[in-house]
Amino acid sequence: MKTGLLPTLLTQFGSVIFISAIALAVQLSGFGLLMFPELGALSDDIIKRPYGKWASAPCMLVLTPLLTAIAGVWMANHMAFGVCSVLLIIFVSMGVIKLIRSSIAPAISAGLLPLVLGLHSWWYPAAITAGTVALAIVSMVHQQLHPARSPPSLRDMIDNTMEKAPTNLLWLLPFLLFVIGITLVAQLPGWRLLLFPPLVVIGFEMFAHPLVCPWAIRPWRMPLACTFCAFIGVSVVTLLGPGVGAASISMIAGILIMRVIDLHAPPVLAIGLLPMIMLNPTYSFVPLVLTSTVALTASFSLWQAIFLHRMRAR
Repeated sequence: MKTGLLPTLLTQFGSVIFISAIALAVQLSGFGLLMFPELGALSDDIIKRPYGKWASAPCMLVLTPLLTAIAGVWMANHMAFGVCSVLLIIFVSMGVIKLIRSSIAPAISAGLLPLVLGLHSWWYPAAITAGTVALAIVSMVHQQLHPARSPPSLRDMIDNTMEKAPTNLLWLLPFLLFVIGITLVAQLPGWRLLLFPPLVVIGFEMFAHPLVCPWAIRPWRMPLACTFCAFIGVSVVTLLGPGVGAASISMIAGILIMRVIDLHAPPVLAIGLLPMIMLNPTYSFVPLVLTSTVALTASFSLWQAIFLHRMRAR
């Protein structure tokens, strides 16, 4: 048992080390765009599940966010934040995922983030690529260190299904209706972060896989985890500044929160890292996260009930 303790800790908290290394690179280079929040989600899943869908596609891990980030910066430079621009970047991002047959759903967040945070720099796609290349290398090395591929557990099979591209388009209309509703409210002064980018990734995975979504059993867990991560993310950045300490504490807290409430939803970790790249993060971010995740959960629960009713009627 003792001999397996270190590998277990590295597997469970390896993403903390990776994100801390990214934060250190930010401090040394002064290049804040390197801290792409979805790296928290991607690294957590890839290091914990070296043969999962995301870990098994290192090329897509690099290419998909790069393409959506380029589209996102272009739109941020040519379109104002609003329903049209948000829907367009979501359609483009999902189109990229479909076209290149990728499973990297967090790439949607890479495309949406420039619109929401007002990022106009063309260094943003390059910064994301630096992080995903580093993670792809970690993924390949990690697989070499774990050559014995054990049979997938039930949770692994569910996670792999959640990370697959959707097989039909029935989910698209309710998902887009939710996005439109949130975006309309987010256009109010001070409400922009109601549409924080990881929200769309979470919604995409939920609506596209209503029959297997593990977060639907106890739907209160998702808003709870997201809100706590947002609070901790803002708190550590306020107290410590955006550095290695804030990044590592945010990641550790997010992992522990999900473990306590028995929730495996990697995009939640991106919420805690989002304050690291905000211009002036304040606690107003926390109620916005709570509001939007409660709305998402309610919308998804309604869609799931309708979908199940349709399936039974057949």
